[in-house]
Amino acid sequence: MNKIILLIHCPDQQGIIAKVTNLIAESKGNTVYLEQHVDTDEGAFFMRLECEFLPESKVLELFKKRFSEEIAIPNKMEWQMFDPSVTPKMAIFVSKYSHCLYDILGRHAAGELDVDIPIIISNHKDMAEVAANFQIPYAYIPVNKSNKIEAEAKQIELLKKKKVDFIVLARYMQILSGDFVNHYTNKVINIHHSFLPAFPGAKPYHSAHNRGVKIIGATSHYVTSDLDEGPIIEQEVVKVTHTHSVNDFIAKGRDVEKIVLSRGIKHHIKRKVLVYNNKTVVFD
Repeated sequence: MNKIILLIHCPDQQGIIAKVTNLIAESKGNTVYLEQHVDTDEGAFFMRLECEFLPESKVLELFKKRFSEEIAIPNKMEWQMFDPSVTPKMAIFVSKYSHCLYDILGRHAAGELDVDIPIIISNHKDMAEVAANFQIPYAYIPVNKSNKIEAEAKQIELLKKKKVDFIVLARYMQILSGDFVNHYTNKVINIHHSFLPAFPGAKPYHSAHNRGVKIIGATSHYVTSDLDEGPIIEQEVVKVTHTHSVNDFIAKGRDVEKIVLSRGIKHHIKRKVLVYNNKTVVFD
């Protein structure tokens, strides 16, 4: 059987589910999973659907054509269709912090992340040995104010050469330009701690500890030209108390960053995220 994943976003209206599933059945297909959501405030309909088609010549090709002409266009629908048998290629960007990188590579080595990792890119040399230990190519591309345009051009050229589908910023401590982000709209996943904007700067955990906060957390999101304000994919918090030191805060913060980033990656790989109006619908 040929399996596809279909993501749909359109103005809410009666009968959308029936139209889609009936066309699948008419096209010798079978719907095996369906989840939908209606945003009543926005008047918007969202759906994630998995279906299977008989492996006959042009069956899937004809379904795509009919779907576009008979359903998508008349219903002003934005849609994406994916083949889950195709393993996506994920690049990792990292600077000097190693905890997220080790976590991603460990999960990948254990078979937890169904991706290929053709390249790790860094603006420092520090993580080269980590990449070598996991037998993944490593590209050192230094970035500073004077060479940022040239450095990003090298990065984009390398990403295209490696046929990368999406990028994960595993604590990459550089701000990506709007031009770079536009090359990979909703395809760059970042992680940051929960202290923004209350505790900005180089030592947010120290500031939070001095303020006596009681929870710390992390957010994974898609990168946009607005720093740390892209569509949120996943969030999590952990409790802290007056008995915890600054080092405890940092350790707990790194743990929750790893968990939230890995969840965000999994949601993206499994095509469970729909983005609209700088928000997301994340299907179960």
